[in-house]
Amino acid sequence: MAASLSDQQLDAPAGGRFVGREHRLAMRVYFEDTDLSGVVYHANYLRWMERARSDMLRLAGIDQRAAHDAGEGAYAVTDLHIRYRAPARLDDAVVVASRLIAVRAASCVIHQQVIRAEAILADADVTAAFVAPDGRPRRQPSAWISAFRPLIWADDDDL
Repeated sequence: MAASLSDQQLDAPAGGRFVGREHRLAMRVYFEDTDLSGVVYHANYLRWMERARSDMLRLAGIDQRAAHDAGEGAYAVTDLHIRYRAPARLDDAVVVASRLIAVRAASCVIHQQVIRAEAILADADVTAAFVAPDGRPRRQPSAWISAFRPLIWADDDDL
């Protein structure tokens, strides 16, 4: 008898995956993502990148919610450089690829690309700082830094 998926497995939200050290999250462009011309509104690229970063952290073993609920802090984007290269359009299948570039005591730098087929539609360099509940930077948990180390994109890897 063939194994079947449970209702709970079938109802689980779609998530990303790691391909080597790169996290990949596949998405579809829906009507709500576009403007009147059917082109993706610029701010939605940022929403997709945020979703991909959150998924990447979760898959890496970083429990942001537990840290927040325990009063330890949370990540906040402190620097963002984005380049829009080509438009995504209604019903396109896109992938948000995320690569951890650097990890510091209180922050990490992530390079992200929104890709359709082989075309890079947008790319960004994002610095996320770990901040205490009062908004001041603080050292991120050492277990998180340890979880990040094997994921850091090396200088000899292709960007």
